[in-house]
Amino acid sequence: MFSRKVLIMTTRDVVEKFFGLLAGGDPDKVAEVFADDIDWYVPGSASLPWTGPRTKRSEVADYFRTLGANIVPAKNVDDIEALLVDGDHAVMLGRFTRVAKGTGRTFMTPIAMHLQVAGDKIVKLHLYEDTLAVAEAYAE
Repeated sequence: MFSRKVLIMTTRDVVEKFFGLLAGGDPDKVAEVFADDIDWYVPGSASLPWTGPRTKRSEVADYFRTLGANIVPAKNVDDIEALLVDGDHAVMLGRFTRVAKGTGRTFMTPIAMHLQVAGDKIVKLHLYEDTLAVAEAYAE
């Protein structure tokens, strides 16, 4: 008889896996850490195609592809200041610096990202950022 070891991922494990996959730049791999049904919200101008709600894992990879097509990924600066975890909730605090591909403008926004985990999947992602700074960077 042999014993089976069960790997239990904590909220921190799942969120750190998400950020690691995000750094890897493969939208399909990033999507794998999300549940089939999700509560996703990225606020912003209706003129920015990556903003708004999403409800399915199948929409996650498209979000990152669309976002990636509208920024200069080589110039991304992600400054994560803190990752706070309480039960199945995590909040990441930091700052993103991006370059808008269409205008060439650089913008910086402080961010907070609220994530919720169930089992080994993310079920909620809400991003809070300076939506005015983002919209102004893309304004023609």
